[in-house]
Amino acid sequence: MKNFCCFLLLLFLFIGLVGCAETKLLERVGLVTLIGYDLGKEEGVETTAVVRQVSTELESKVAVITAENETSQGTRSKINRRAAEKIMSGQLRGVLFGEEFAQDGIGHYIENLLKNPAMSGDIIMAVVEGQTKALLEYQYPDIEDIGEHIYKLVEQNIKSEQVVSSTLHDVAKDYYFMGRDIAMPIIRRDEELIEISGIALFKKDKMIGKLSIDDSFYVKLSRDDYHAGVFELKIKGDDLPSSLLKDPPDEINLVFDPIKTHKEVKLVNPKTPEFDLYLTVQARLLEIKPNVNVGNSKKVEALEKAISKSLSSEISRIIAYCQNIGSDVFGYGEIYRSSVRHSELTEEKWHELYKEMKVNVHVDFTLLRSGVFE
Repeated sequence: MKNFCCFLLLLFLFIGLVGCAETKLLERVGLVTLIGYDLGKEEGVETTAVVRQVSTELESKVAVITAENETSQGTRSKINRRAAEKIMSGQLRGVLFGEEFAQDGIGHYIENLLKNPAMSGDIIMAVVEGQTKALLEYQYPDIEDIGEHIYKLVEQNIKSEQVVSSTLHDVAKDYYFMGRDIAMPIIRRDEELIEISGIALFKKDKMIGKLSIDDSFYVKLSRDDYHAGVFELKIKGDDLPSSLLKDPPDEINLVFDPIKTHKEVKLVNPKTPEFDLYLTVQARLLEIKPNVNVGNSKKVEALEKAISKSLSSEISRIIAYCQNIGSDVFGYGEIYRSSVRHSELTEEKWHELYKEMKVNVHVDFTLLRSGVFE
């Protein structure tokens, strides 16, 4: 009986080993950490992959491999033929789109990523000024793994609320939700460094405009609630009363930290359509240049009014720009659809309404009594 039990145990172990999936030893595969897409020369796609391979001595090296084909899967096969190890995409951290590629449309690639069970919803997505190939193939003296570096760069700016979130999950949500368009960071090479230079604005899946990194603050302020973050604001010197500054310069610079906001949007006229945007902003003033005497409550109130006026003006300017190019990154179409019964809203119908949309911006800014006030 004992021998029979041992036989059964060995039999089950043998069956289990035979039935196992293909073994993927770390030192026998290349792990793709980041991929970039550019337009190919003959209407195809040019894919650049950042591949990390770990040796048996636990030493790793990074290779950048580029291939061109009519499809992204075709480029993957070519990259495999040019790599020393079998390429695996389970460790993919980021996806980049060249600027011209993004203008041509990225919907197909969003759908492919979502269909792949190995892909995580936390993958970071971004647009590159120029071509991704040039950005990734450049030899950066202080960057060992360009894929990991770009991922951490974008991730930490999202977490610190400097830019809008552009994970695969968030981008896909904006892509599939009717009445809401995609926004994602733009990165570029600046000499030996890589920086975030702004945000790309999309209409459906095509990039149709962009904003500077400073202006991206107003997009995030208008569509998301802030819970942290640092921001530098400029207000006109003429907006300050003489009691605060006798000879004000043209512009006054202020730095806030942290920024906490609450947003509320109401549809007040479905025909125009017309919305009321209410923003409550609380922040601690870290720095003001030139120095302004805010030693009592009346002076603080005057400064708060000037800041509220500046924020309202800048947000209105950004909304008007997005209307002009036809990108609803704020999600007003989604609000309209959920507010108007039987609207039978389509993408085409909303973008026609969006051009004529009116938004009344109301900002209530409060300075927390800390920092320069203490």
